[in-house]
Amino acid sequence: MKRSRSVVLATVAALAAGGAAVYFSGTAGAAVACAPAWSATQVYVGGNSASQNGHNYAAKWWTQNESPATHSGQWDVWADSGACGTSTPTTAPTTAPTTAPTTTPPTTVPPSNGTLPAHFLTGYWQNFYNGAAALKLAAVPTNYDLVAVAFADATSTPGAVTFTLDSGLAAQVGGYTDAQFKADIATLHSRGKKVIISVGGEKGTVGVADSTAATNFANSVYSLMTTYGFDGVDIDLENGLNSTYMASALRSLRAKAGANLIITMAPQTIDMQSTGSSYFALALSIKDILTVVHTQYYNSGAMLGCDQMNAYSQGTVNFLTALACIQTQNGLRPDQVALGLPASTSAAGGGYQAPANVNAALDCLARGTNCGSFKPPATYPGIRGAMTWSINWDVTNGNSFANTVKPHLSTLP
Repeated sequence: MKRSRSVVLATVAALAAGGAAVYFSGTAGAAVACAPAWSATQVYVGGNSASQNGHNYAAKWWTQNESPATHSGQWDVWADSGACGTSTPTTAPTTAPTTAPTTTPPTTVPPSNGTLPAHFLTGYWQNFYNGAAALKLAAVPTNYDLVAVAFADATSTPGAVTFTLDSGLAAQVGGYTDAQFKADIATLHSRGKKVIISVGGEKGTVGVADSTAATNFANSVYSLMTTYGFDGVDIDLENGLNSTYMASALRSLRAKAGANLIITMAPQTIDMQSTGSSYFALALSIKDILTVVHTQYYNSGAMLGCDQMNAYSQGTVNFLTALACIQTQNGLRPDQVALGLPASTSAAGGGYQAPANVNAALDCLARGTNCGSFKPPATYPGIRGAMTWSINWDVTNGNSFANTVKPHLSTLP
């Protein structure tokens, strides 16, 4: 990539208005039996049940060592099936102290809270100047849900990365300091956006080829997250990767950063043709913690689709749908698959297509409508969304990609 009831409710309202936390328990009917207690070491797959803290939970997909009590949000791995076990007697409401404990301000920048939408738009922000519109991060159009900062740089320490604002970019925008950049990330967070650091790019030389490098990678990326407030990392290594050690590095990073860590990947089309390729192998090996793969559906020429019968030409709806279903048919969840496209003809060497084609491909994958001559073997309502290289080129092109694709994402199932 170029980079209740009325009285009680009234009481609750009064207490809440006073800033007090309210706790209730009530008489229940026949209690629902609790499933076996959740175990941190057990592997659960979709449909498996476990109980924790008097509640039953059902796993939505593969999971291990992710507590149901803390991982049962709308888009998280566990679904809360309700209370179980012994009924509890009715007690009067009680209030918690209204005075918050004194805390010491954190010395690092925390990531934002919340989750990404069911279908979202990703864009890469260029930390360099190449003729595309030069932007400070806070100037990124609000249509983008996830912003990938391109790129982190390799250091002399194997596997380690660092980040430095580009002087050429700073000159174009009238100066840009680290403090301003951090403030801009906080601004995007205040808008409900996520910001991640992308590693690699067309000229990236980051290598993670052994356990030491894996440790260095995890430590250095986590350092950038705590320094700047990044919400995660994007893997865009276009010159090869070791799936074993990169998987180790990303799991180590997850252990440090926690379950809200965003992990994305931006492989080229050739990297996602077969499960035997290092990129596809990496995606499958970290499927339980992977957010999304936004494959670069450009700069590739014709490629085989999931039918393994025809070569489809880039720049067409068929190309997007036939290649995307390789991933959905070979192990990745639809919500882990997104379509990556250039924002303009200037953003890539080949494969640009009108944003309306991207919407058609999303419809085809999600609903089975607006397809070209190729129709996928199934529909994938959970298809995650789209990505573009880059935000800067899109702004240069009148925001055509974001203004066309982002509104369409909200219409998907």
